[in-house]
Amino acid sequence: MNITVQRLEEPGSLRGLVMIVFADVASPLAAPGPGRFRRSPGHHAQLSELERKHQAVSMELQTTREEMQTSQEELRSTNEEMQSTNEELQSTNEELTTSKEEMQSLNEELQTVNAELQAKVDELSRSNNDMKNLLNSTDIATLFLDNDLKVRRFTTQATKIIKLIPGDVGRPITDLASDLLYPELTADAREVLQKLGFAEKPVKARDGRWFTVRIMPYRTLDDRIDGVVITFTDNTAAKTLEARLREDYAVLEKHVTQQSSEQEQGGDKVTADPAERSGGRKRHAEKTAAHGKT
Repeated sequence: MNITVQRLEEPGSLRGLVMIVFADVASPLAAPGPGRFRRSPGHHAQLSELERKHQAVSMELQTTREEMQTSQEELRSTNEEMQSTNEELQSTNEELTTSKEEMQSLNEELQTVNAELQAKVDELSRSNNDMKNLLNSTDIATLFLDNDLKVRRFTTQATKIIKLIPGDVGRPITDLASDLLYPELTADAREVLQKLGFAEKPVKARDGRWFTVRIMPYRTLDDRIDGVVITFTDNTAAKTLEARLREDYAVLEKHVTQQSSEQEQGGDKVTADPAERSGGRKRHAEKTAAHGKT
């Protein structure tokens, strides 16, 4: 029997171990002596079979070594790839941390801007409320138009002259019905926009009311023209009083004319004192004026 002792270096998992192989070998041929017999041919066949098995085992062991070396290389390559991936993940994590800090800083800035915008919105709302209350307190109908003569804003009193509802904001003034006998309103508004002056005239309504319509350019704080402002001042009482005074004046003038005619026709027949006639005319004028005030 042949005994082989070999130290294993590869693969790494078997490093440090010792492999012992026991193999049967043929004994050296000797001349048959007295009392000895030759070995049978079957003994040689068994020895050949053992050698064949030994070679097969050696080949399998070599194959296993090669496969383990290949596996070790693959594991080494996989480990390197894992390390590279880990480094990339760490770098990505650092970038995400930086991005998170930037987002937090941006969020704080947005919150500050939002607070400032909210304060401006509240201030603008208060200003709008103040202007609305101011315009309503003046009891003057006011209409705001943009450069295209579209409705921008109006007061409550304006709805009593022009058929306006909140949904009319943005509509052209030409699309709205009005009680005023003022077909030149649109043309006058355009002329004010062109010449940057103002227009004012008394206008009568269908129900007999009178309004002083004043059209002026709408100027912004930076002195930019951004439409027109139209105000409607009710002066019906003044117009009524004016009409009554004119009627009274006409009656008085007619009466004076009649008296003068009578005096001229009577000649010397009229002997009344001139002072008395003057006092009578004064009393008549005062009576007529008092009637006009009532």
